[in-house]
Amino acid sequence: MTIISRRIVPAALAASLAASMLLAGCSTSQPEAGTDASAPQAEAGQASQAGPVTFTDDTGAEVTVDDPQRVVACMGSFASIWELAGGSLVGASDDAFTLSDYDLKSADVQKVGDFANPNLEAIIALEPDFVIMTSGSGGRGGESSQTDLKAALEASGIPVAAFQVTTFEDYLRMLKTCTDITGRADLYEQNGEATKARIGDIVAKVPAGEAPTALVLTTYSGGTRVQASSTMTGAMLADLGVRNLVDENKSLLKDFSLESIIELNPDFIFVVPMGNDDAAAMKALEDQTAANPAWSTLSAVQNGNYVTLDPHLFQYKPNERWDQSYQVLYDALYA
Repeated sequence: MTIISRRIVPAALAASLAASMLLAGCSTSQPEAGTDASAPQAEAGQASQAGPVTFTDDTGAEVTVDDPQRVVACMGSFASIWELAGGSLVGASDDAFTLSDYDLKSADVQKVGDFANPNLEAIIALEPDFVIMTSGSGGRGGESSQTDLKAALEASGIPVAAFQVTTFEDYLRMLKTCTDITGRADLYEQNGEATKARIGDIVAKVPAGEAPTALVLTTYSGGTRVQASSTMTGAMLADLGVRNLVDENKSLLKDFSLESIIELNPDFIFVVPMGNDDAAAMKALEDQTAANPAWSTLSAVQNGNYVTLDPHLFQYKPNERWDQSYQVLYDALYA
């Protein structure tokens, strides 16, 4: 459970605080005057000065931040969330620069190393007053590296918060905390609640009747894995009324078995290429599947329901565009 408390609370914020007591988060920075209201750095008059904020991050650690101005994000999607909340950055991990999904708005942001291996010296050199990192591995070994980094930064007296964002609700929770700290309730409405409403409209259109069955595969150059409903794509499919067959056949989570997939014969097969080389990832899957004549007997293959998903919407967190991911899945399932 995550809790936010304010040490200095303007009366105008009392009502919104009551609604946010169970949410956890990230941080703030002064928006630049004169920019578009839709941009992360909007008019300074829209931000509220709430004073220090204490919250519990996703590792259970209590963190206090006081209007942080020099913020470092050790994950591209978190850098984006911070800016969507109206904050600005002085440092970010490499993926914040290499992925077009996270088009940083802050000026003069410095690289602080790869997401899987942030550079402690580079971070400390920026003299941050708040560092945001992940409490999960993201599948690239980032968990232990960032856990060690968190301890080192805390030992240096730098406030650090770690978060785990897998589902849209996780994103919404983190964004809410960030905007609580920045005083930018308008940006929570714009980049959170508005997206939630669009997702609700999509889910409301799911037809009644027997739930379609599906499997979600993530393919790497070195192999293939099956995703459970607790994953990002699996959770969206569950929201869209899909029965994920791996939930009933958990052995597939450990060992990819073409024979088991053929036996289960799902209505849909969704594939998410992972890693830095999508073509190599897809080739690995094709080598495992197309070479077997039984693959072509699957209903999903015969009916054109073997769908490759864009990693920009299903591997990297889409943040304020999460509704687009839902729409892609809805169109494949029901359109």
